[in-house]
Amino acid sequence: MDLWSNIALGFGVAFQPTNLLFAFIGALLGTLIGVLPGIGPTATMALLLPMTFGLPVEASVIMLAGIYYGAQYGGSTTAILLNLPGETSSVVTVLDGHQMARQGRAGSALAIAALGSLFAGSIATLFLAAFAAPMASVALSFQSPEYTSLILFGLLVSVVLASGSVLKSIAMVVLGVAIGVIGVDITTGQFRFTFGMIELADGIDFVPLAMGIFGIAEIVRNLENRGTLHATVEKISRLWPTGDDFHRSWPAVLRGTGLGSLLGVLPGGGATLSSFASYSLEKKVNADPSRFGKGAVEGVAGPESANNAAAQTSFIPLLTLGLPTNAVMALLVGAFIIQGVQPGPMMLQQQPNLFWGLIASMWIGNLMLVVINLPLIGVWVRLLSIRYDFLFPAILMFCAIGAYSLNNSAFDIFVMIGFGLVGYLFMKLGCEPAPLLLGFVLGPMLEENVRRAMLLSRGDPMIFLERPISLTILVALALTLAAMLLPALRRRRKEAFVEEEA
Repeated sequence: MDLWSNIALGFGVAFQPTNLLFAFIGALLGTLIGVLPGIGPTATMALLLPMTFGLPVEASVIMLAGIYYGAQYGGSTTAILLNLPGETSSVVTVLDGHQMARQGRAGSALAIAALGSLFAGSIATLFLAAFAAPMASVALSFQSPEYTSLILFGLLVSVVLASGSVLKSIAMVVLGVAIGVIGVDITTGQFRFTFGMIELADGIDFVPLAMGIFGIAEIVRNLENRGTLHATVEKISRLWPTGDDFHRSWPAVLRGTGLGSLLGVLPGGGATLSSFASYSLEKKVNADPSRFGKGAVEGVAGPESANNAAAQTSFIPLLTLGLPTNAVMALLVGAFIIQGVQPGPMMLQQQPNLFWGLIASMWIGNLMLVVINLPLIGVWVRLLSIRYDFLFPAILMFCAIGAYSLNNSAFDIFVMIGFGLVGYLFMKLGCEPAPLLLGFVLGPMLEENVRRAMLLSRGDPMIFLERPISLTILVALALTLAAMLLPALRRRRKEAFVEEEA
C-alpha cells in the first residue's frame, strides 16, 4: 500500500470510538500533568502502566503517546502564566512567555504556543508517516552487529545529553545495564545478581522499577518542595495574537518545526534538547537578539514548536528499530511488551493497524489539545489551587495497587518502594535517572545481540568492523566520543545545563 492508503488505514483505527476516547484521555492527562508543576510525563506514564494491562493494545499505546505530547502543550501554560515551567522542555518558554504575560500579552503567548505546537505536531507526524516505513525497510537488513553498534551509540549519546556530570551519567547507564541482567541467564542457566533471592530469578520487572525511580521519587521530592509550588497567575486579556505577533512568529515556528523534527530522531534527543536548541537558534538569527528575555514572541514560538515536533519524531527509532531514544520511549517499550508486541521493523508488517493507528491518532490528539488547552485555560489555572496534600495519598495507593497487580506479589511493592528511595537519592546526588532506565531496557538487548554476533562470526570480534553499516555507526560513535573530550564542547555542554537549571 502507498502512504495515503496506510494513513487512511490508520485513521480507520484511530476513529474507532474506544481509540478516540483513549486519545482524548491521553491528551487530557498530558495537559493536566503539564500544567501541574512537578509531575512529568515520565512519572505519570510509569504510574499508569499497570492500568494498560486490561486495555486493547491500540488504546493503551495511543493513550500513553497522548500523555507525552500533551504534556508539551500543558507545560507552556504554567511557564507563561506563572513563571513556573510544568515541564523541562518548557523552561526556555518562561524567559519570554512570562515577560509577555507581564506586559498584558498572556493570551497572545498562549495562542502562539498552542498554534505553533499544532502546526509542528502535524508536520512532524507527516514526517514520521513518510519516513517510518522506508526506515523500517532498511532496518530489516540490520543484524546483530548493526544492532550492537546502534545500541552502544544510543547509550553514548544518552550520556552526552543527560544533565550533570558525564561520569555520573556513565555510572547510571552501567547501573541500568547491571539491573537489566539480574536473573537467570537464559543461555547458561546461571543465576546473576540474585543474592539467593528466588523472587529475582526472573529479573526485576520494568513497571515497579519505573514507578519507583520516577513516580515515587517525584512524589517525595514534591512533598519536600510543596511550599514552593505557588505563584501569582498573570491576568489573561485577549487570546488572539496581533498581526505583528503572527508576522514575527511564523518563521520561528517553521525553524522550530524543522529543528525539532531532526533532533527528535537522534538517540538521546527529545523535546527538551529541541526547545533549548531552538531558543539558541532564534537568538542567533534574529536581527535584534537583545529583545530575547524581554517578551520576544519568537522565544515562545520557536521552542514550543520544536519541543512538540521532537515529541512526535522521537517515535521513529522506536517504531522502526525497536530502540528507545529517551526515558519516555523506554516506558513505551514497556507498554508494548506488556501487550505482547515487540516494537521494531517487523511491527509494520505484523501490526499495521497499531502502527498506522498510532500515527493517525497523533493528528487527532494534536487537534484535541488545541481545543482542550485554549478555551479551557481558566479551568487549568484553577487546578493549580489543589493542594498536593490531597493528591499524593491517592497516587501512592494507586501505585501500590498497580505494582501488586503485576504478579499478585507484595515483593513488587517492596521493589517499587526501594527504587523510589534510590530515585530520591539520585535526585539529591544530582544523578539523572533517564540513562539508568535506558541502560535497563537496552542492556539485555545489547547482551543478546553481542552473543548472536559472536555466534555468527564464531568468536571473531572483527564482524563489527567488517559490516559497512555497523562500521559507519561505530565511526560515528568514535567521533562523538572524541568530540566529548574537546574542551569547547565540554564547556558548551556545561553552560547549556547551567542555563537549563536556572
